[in-house]
Amino acid sequence: MVAPASPAGPAEGEDLRLPEPPAVPLPRALQVLRVSQRQIQFMFRWRRELGEVFRTRGTIPGGPVVTGHPDHVRSIFTASPDLAPSLTGESPLLPIVGPNSVLTANGPRHLRQRKLLLPPFHGEAIARYAQMIADVTEREIDEWPVGKAFALAPRMQAITLDVIMSGVIGVEGRPRRGTPEHGFRMAVNYLAKASTLPIAKLAELTNLGHDEPVGLTRRGVAILDRHTYRVIAARRKAADLDERTDILSLIMRARTEEGEPLTDRELRDELLTLVLAGFETTANSLAWAWERLVRTPEAYDRLRDAVRSDDDAAAHVEATIVEAMRSRPVIPAVGRRVTVPWRLGDYTIPAGTPVIMSILLVHHREDLYPDPFAFRPERFLDRKPGTYEWIPFGGGTRRCLGAALAMAEQRVVLEAMVRRLDLEADDPAPEHAQHRNVTMIPARGARVVVRSRR
Repeated sequence: MVAPASPAGPAEGEDLRLPEPPAVPLPRALQVLRVSQRQIQFMFRWRRELGEVFRTRGTIPGGPVVTGHPDHVRSIFTASPDLAPSLTGESPLLPIVGPNSVLTANGPRHLRQRKLLLPPFHGEAIARYAQMIADVTEREIDEWPVGKAFALAPRMQAITLDVIMSGVIGVEGRPRRGTPEHGFRMAVNYLAKASTLPIAKLAELTNLGHDEPVGLTRRGVAILDRHTYRVIAARRKAADLDERTDILSLIMRARTEEGEPLTDRELRDELLTLVLAGFETTANSLAWAWERLVRTPEAYDRLRDAVRSDDDAAAHVEATIVEAMRSRPVIPAVGRRVTVPWRLGDYTIPAGTPVIMSILLVHHREDLYPDPFAFRPERFLDRKPGTYEWIPFGGGTRRCLGAALAMAEQRVVLEAMVRRLDLEADDPAPEHAQHRNVTMIPARGARVVVRSRR
């Protein structure tokens, strides 16, 4: 089923006479609070009351306009980057990962960084990680208690951090204590845990609009920087640098079109982006998948039967991952700032307007996904999701570089867990979403009980 057509793109002629979208009739402070605490409810309420496109007021200057129509998404994702640059350069991630990151850069710098980083993420490189992912997963599963409730999200993070440390830095297994890599891993864990504290939300808001970290965030980033630069310095001195295939070594040897290598600051920004963005998002995607599975017995039973009988197991695993990322996207929205007037259906917005493409709204359209709030992996057994209808990795020139690695990790980890474990929810009530920085994670960490281990 295809969503009804809705014209979208740079506006001209008659389009310029169209009205601007209706605005959410709440004070700015209240909107900031609602979006930061209950984004799901906020988005669905105002789409229901105001329609397909509506304007908000929040922490992003300019009054963001929200849309959840795939035609509008298509118009933005396929536009030239100079017409719709990313909003990540204005996000609270900027003070942490820096301005040189492929995530926060725009224009020529972003294209240059993306070109340098693409080769390590091609199919053959990803395939080399499969056995390592499986080994890490098996070791982790062996340590989980039977009959005792625990949160899956931190355990998923332990797996995905080991994978990202191997792929990005080239460390097989846990790094030895006292090495730069060990200090870096500990610092990343420290920052990840600190970001779950209640005070982290205040720190996030404090950093908006700043290029460098301020307040509480400054201390955490300073610790992370100290260990990051030690890793970079040690790698520059490595005798086998030219033979290494990890991503840090590859981009350290890479040269720009002008023949220049990346500076230590540029390497620092890219390294933190790949590690921080790579391990937490994938871990929480797996956590959400299990949060849904243990509360949807029919889906869990079908997946378990398929995996343990090897009856089209790969298709059922893939469908479950895709459905989990549809129903609970870890990144709930992506944004651009249009530089020319833009048509979004029945409205036109002026140049300079931020446009928030709500992944939540796109993924829960009745015209695309019947019974959209139900967890039904079977909907993807006989179809692939549309390019602009399933967008957990973003799209266009900003599509996540690590998408293939993230999917590969989830396939291996999910299948291994289903094959070896029988899991139950510790509480039948669904876990609410907790919003942290730009992510949406299970509020209780996807708590489960292992009833038996094979």
